Amino acid sequence: MSDITSSTQDSEIITATSETQTAATTTAAIYVYCPNDQISTITAVLNKNNINYALNDYSLVDFKNKVICHYRSAEFNDDENAFLITATESGAWIEPLVSYLDRRLGFTETELLHPHYFLHQKSFSILSNKKNRVVKRILDIACVILLAKVAIPLGLITALLIKLESPGPIFFRQKRVGQYNQEFEVIKFRSMRNDAEKNGAQWASKNDARVTRVGKFIRKTRIDELPQLINILKGEMSLVGPRPEREVFIKDLETQIPYYRFRHAIKPGVTGLAQVKYAYGASVEDAVWKHKYDIHYIKHQSLRMDLKIILRTVKTVLFGMGQ
Repeated sequence: MSDITSSTQDSEIITATSETQTAATTTAAIYVYCPNDQISTITAVLNKNNINYALNDYSLVDFKNKVICHYRSAEFNDDENAFLITATESGAWIEPLVSYLDRRLGFTETELLHPHYFLHQKSFSILSNKKNRVVKRILDIACVILLAKVAIPLGLITALLIKLESPGPIFFRQKRVGQYNQEFEVIKFRSMRNDAEKNGAQWASKNDARVTRVGKFIRKTRIDELPQLINILKGEMSLVGPRPEREVFIKDLETQIPYYRFRHAIKPGVTGLAQVKYAYGASVEDAVWKHKYDIHYIKHQSLRMDLKIILRTVKTVLFGMGQ
């Protein structure tokens, strides 16, 4: 394996304990292998997540009980691929680095995504699973029927309070981008002043001065989202999925966040993994973090995951834990 030896000499073995460069690589929690031009990217991602690792250590001979991760393995040469095959035959656990981090972190590191990853059918097989789509639709309709008994009387009270506090319509309608990049009109209870966007489109902030007193309460308890049950019945939204965003913001975000539009591969949701895992935010950095959870959800979506997200959302509504 002369090519492997020369490759290792060129890039050097990098360990997470770089301050003690002489530390044995056998102390690493995982062994990561990637093309040399991806070393800086991998190092940055693993270091910021405090993961102990050894990078491109082709001197490894004891594979038993080792966790080995590969990144962009399609770019490996024959000797590098042979090394990984030997490791597999010798009892090592081998998987793509993105998959390993997904399981360990609970979100997808979008910096590591690349075209070949999206084309790997196994990663996003849920998107072509007709049975899953039918089950998800049945869950949506069932939840709408159950919620209607509470949503209708609560909605009538909310509508009255909104009308009494400030002039303007009860409902707030706005075009958002849904599945397959198709726009639809989302419906919410109005929580801001009627002239909230007189100066043009802008992010909603945590302590937004445009929010009314009633609006503050219904946003905190998520009551403002109840009219979106209509969007669910129309098939424009699902109960669980990435939150729909406006095209004006998407055009900006997709220039700064890798594969941002991939979130439109599924229907947007009234609630989602990003909403129960990440605090309310209104910045590009917040959008990056939410995208990590949205991609993770798209890859791993299941009936069980949807039910867990719904239960956590109910907890938020009942105990007023929203922002």
